[in-house]
Amino acid sequence: MNELLEMTATELVGRMTAGELSSRELTQAHLEQIEAVNPALNAIVTLDPERALQAARDADEALPATGPLGPLHGLPMTHKDSHMVAGMRSTQGSPIFAEHVPDADDRLIARLRRAGVVATGKSNIPEFAAGSHTFNEVFGTTVNPYDTGVSAGGSSGGVAAAIASRIQPLGDGSDMGGSLRIPASFCNVYGFRPSYGVIPTFPPQNPQAWLARGGPMARTVADLELFMRAVSGPVPELPSVRALDAEEFGARPAESLSGVRIAVTKDFGQGVPVDPEMLAAVDRAAETLAGLGASVEEATIDFSGADEVFHVTRAFDFATTLGPLVEQHRDRIKPEVIWNVEEGLRLDAARLIRANELYAALQEAVRDFFSGYDLLLAPGSQVLPFDASLRYPAEVAGVPCETYLDWMRAACLLSATGLPVLAMPAGFSASGLPTGVQLAGPHGSDPALLRWARRYDEATGWPSEKPGILKS
Repeated sequence: MNELLEMTATELVGRMTAGELSSRELTQAHLEQIEAVNPALNAIVTLDPERALQAARDADEALPATGPLGPLHGLPMTHKDSHMVAGMRSTQGSPIFAEHVPDADDRLIARLRRAGVVATGKSNIPEFAAGSHTFNEVFGTTVNPYDTGVSAGGSSGGVAAAIASRIQPLGDGSDMGGSLRIPASFCNVYGFRPSYGVIPTFPPQNPQAWLARGGPMARTVADLELFMRAVSGPVPELPSVRALDAEEFGARPAESLSGVRIAVTKDFGQGVPVDPEMLAAVDRAAETLAGLGASVEEATIDFSGADEVFHVTRAFDFATTLGPLVEQHRDRIKPEVIWNVEEGLRLDAARLIRANELYAALQEAVRDFFSGYDLLLAPGSQVLPFDASLRYPAEVAGVPCETYLDWMRAACLLSATGLPVLAMPAGFSASGLPTGVQLAGPHGSDPALLRWARRYDEATGWPSEKPGILKS
């Protein structure tokens, strides 16, 4: 394997902006790695090598004339297939849009282009990014680089598999109920769900939608900070939201954890079932954080009502964005999406009012919790990566799943709070599968959360353990 592919995005951009490496060379290595490993993974579903190599040549030629294009100058990157990329097939994993080619970039993609990214293709997702296992009728199933018989997670499963298999060091994803965090846990990488309004990824039908977030995935926290520096900033459609200063990300050294107060929860105070090996992952992470100087003890936010907040908000958002499509193409859309939309269409005023009351109470609980703690540590997923032939796990720790969301509840509960949450690798199971944890901080604490996490990353280095697909 080309040694460039083991480097971080930060290292690669540094070498390119110094004139020590060309974007063309790196892009070619990226395309060759896709050719080498993707047939076994099905992580990358659309490629545009000709335009990518031309964009790389343009970046190389611009460097001596005008300087770097931006903080991600010349970096090749495939994009999540739920993100629209102008002139590139963007299907949302749906047969309805199997040949759709948009004429404009999503806001996030536009910011990545301005930052200097070379767009090379698209990574796989579940249909309409619904669910945390990546499969659809257009492209099939994406599998895990550590064991190709199991899931890579979802909905950002394609990009997680791409990053773990060294196709690229950095990628864009999104997260409503764990779509960054669960694939990060499954694939031994980092995934970051930022605070509301930091990255612009809301549907045009509902500009005030707050549950879904765009965010990065990478093998190092420093690369997450690089991504955030490149794309964070004010969102004109959200004038009342205080934008974080992009330059805050990565501007200071990794922050000492000495005296940082970390609460640990394994069941969120709600009896959430979790596989024993994922509980062991929480113990490993807690021990590491304590060894770095943090004060660690068992405690949790009061998540009473968080399930209802998540389900109502998710159902409302699905009905708003996908309701017309379900009405027109019901026979071509997977049942899980139809269920979400129908849940939203059944909502009445009383339930919406009650969900707002519960959300207010949840935010009061969040404020109360963070008056005594700086961070909350929790399981990254309730299960280990599971058989890729399944639609979703039938049970968790012996508890049957009634819906396809039940096994994602550990992520959904934190989504309901709206807090920034980082998924972090936490070692491996007895059978060699990746495990992970979630680390949440107060609203707007994104730069500090990543600075603390960088110290954990430096102490553990879990993503340096290559997946099986690179060892065979």
